[in-house]
Amino acid sequence: MRDLVFLGLGSMVGTGIFTITGIGAANYAGPALVVSILLSALAIGILALFYAEFASRIPQNGGAYSYVYATLGEFPAWLVGWCIILEFITAVSSVAVGWGSYLKGILQQYNICLPNFLNGSFNIEKGTYIDLLPMLVMVFVIFIVMRNAKTALRFNSLLVILKFSALALFIIVGIFHIKITNWIPFAPFGWGQLYAGKTGIFAGASIMFFAFLGFESISMTVDEVHNPQKTIPKSIILSLGITASLYIIVTLILTGIINYQHLNVSDAVSYALRQVDLTWAADYVSLVAILTLITVCISMTFAVSRTVFSISRDGLLPKILKKVSIKTKIPKNATLLVGSISLICAGLFPLDYLAQFVNISTMTYLIIMSIALIVLRKEKGSPETGQFKTPLVPILPILSIIICLSFMSQYNLKTWISFIIALLIGIMIYFLYGFQHSNLNEMTQKEIKK
Repeated sequence: MRDLVFLGLGSMVGTGIFTITGIGAANYAGPALVVSILLSALAIGILALFYAEFASRIPQNGGAYSYVYATLGEFPAWLVGWCIILEFITAVSSVAVGWGSYLKGILQQYNICLPNFLNGSFNIEKGTYIDLLPMLVMVFVIFIVMRNAKTALRFNSLLVILKFSALALFIIVGIFHIKITNWIPFAPFGWGQLYAGKTGIFAGASIMFFAFLGFESISMTVDEVHNPQKTIPKSIILSLGITASLYIIVTLILTGIINYQHLNVSDAVSYALRQVDLTWAADYVSLVAILTLITVCISMTFAVSRTVFSISRDGLLPKILKKVSIKTKIPKNATLLVGSISLICAGLFPLDYLAQFVNISTMTYLIIMSIALIVLRKEKGSPETGQFKTPLVPILPILSIIICLSFMSQYNLKTWISFIIALLIGIMIYFLYGFQHSNLNEMTQKEIKK
């Protein structure tokens, strides 16, 4: 169980805590973001149980895409696959933006600044047109992944240690600079609304969902675990509990060091340390974040290129995207495509918007997965002995759908419009190309001819 807990911590702790906590406090919930974190952790815990049962009963590579394909069929599976692609592309972009923010923080210490028009997401009022540093790091990431990302990922274990050391340093030195007055008022935006709110604790929970991405890593190991029925839930609860506790401690110190209104930055952890003249600590946190986040970019680009490759192999995307380099065994066209889109998004869009888009894409396919679990139980019955069984079905899947819809309703109109356009593009791709060229359709046509 210890190994599973560390796997969960390694997957969840990092990107969110370094990039989104400040924005969450400044724009959504203030110091009460700690309550938002607890609500998000609860939602994630329920969804992780679904992953565990699917992984146990449908042991196929491909995750949610394969699970839905096996239960609901091709079109729902395509929607899930498309949402996963959207999720990962914008997640890579958001991490690149966070990386750029931490690098800018260090460069500013030496009075090195890019021209304003190259130093921020597209915003005519502020005179910023493109964020150059995140785009440059994406060029580097694409280059590394095209050569062989596995080499870079070998440093992952070391970076996990560095990541926790940076957070420990922040907690140890930051706790002595807390001003209780910064926590008053504790919940300046109140609870907000359960549905269609824009600020408040519920809205904060919807944005902090981003901080727990990677939660499914424990569930996916269900076939390699002894006594999964007990080990998986305990590991999920423990890793989520530790992660949420760490996020809460960091958020409390963050909002205690500096008033929440000043935390609307993508490098909040190091920014707060600089405000109390702990430049050496801020620089260490920034360096660790830079190393950690670039590896996250590499691993996510590596993963999404293979998702595109897998879907292309099923015939739902053009065959050119399943072309693999003979030398490196990397799906080069898929990597170039997703990397280039991530590069453009990183240069044009702010972190807050990207995080919302990641979340709305993720929650859409999690809703479909919740429905798929209900259908799986109805058609196949309860899991067999030795397989993982999610408790309280269909109550928990219905509850998860309600929670996801609540979170999704908190996002702004611009995010919804962008997501709907992206979803319509995905539906058009399926009906104009995927349906006709899918392996399933080809098999059906052969059966008809016989």
